[in-house]
Amino acid sequence: MNNRPGNPNSSRRPWSICLDDRFSLVHQIKRKQCRLYSLGLGSDNNQFEISMANSGCEVHRFDPSIKPAHIQKGQRLWYHRLSIDWRDPNPMIVAHKLRTNTKKLGTVLNDFGHHKIDILKADMESAEWKILENLILEDVVEHIGQLVLEIHVHWPGFEVSGNDSTVVRYWYSLLKELELKDFRLFHTYKDLSKPQMFLKREAFNASSSYTLSWVNTRWK
Repeated sequence: MNNRPGNPNSSRRPWSICLDDRFSLVHQIKRKQCRLYSLGLGSDNNQFEISMANSGCEVHRFDPSIKPAHIQKGQRLWYHRLSIDWRDPNPMIVAHKLRTNTKKLGTVLNDFGHHKIDILKADMESAEWKILENLILEDVVEHIGQLVLEIHVHWPGFEVSGNDSTVVRYWYSLLKELELKDFRLFHTYKDLSKPQMFLKREAFNASSSYTLSWVNTRWK
């Protein structure tokens, strides 16, 4: 498969997308009909999002650190003051008491009137496991064409508990579920700048952070 992280001919960068002719993304980009959701924090580098917007994608970046509710930069790039979570806020909590506006991805899709996401890029600093679980349980993942996810393995992650074996089985079950839903892993990236840790233990020749890219082979 061909992959491109915004910059052609680079296979070492973490944010890689599949441009294989067998799948629709390359054609969607040419027709300027692709949509990308980017979940992350304000400190993240946004060159990937800018590059994809310049390529013709409609890009929505969810960044809880910005002050305005919505910012449009250019014709195809929007920033939203939203944090994606694995649950919607408790309606009993007064909205202004919440530190940030948090919603599940499925709720955001409904709010925006979007039925599908061609690319979902996510770096959620250890919240990714519970968010991925929510996407699978609510069948939102089936509305995603490609998933580019940074995972963290130095600790179990937010609200993930149990001994090491239980945690690993939980992680494995989520990744296996993606495979069962016909997601194919096509690119991996090991971040050598991060500590060599696995579940709070030092791990030689490993990393506490990996970026994994999947393509939904059912996607049309």
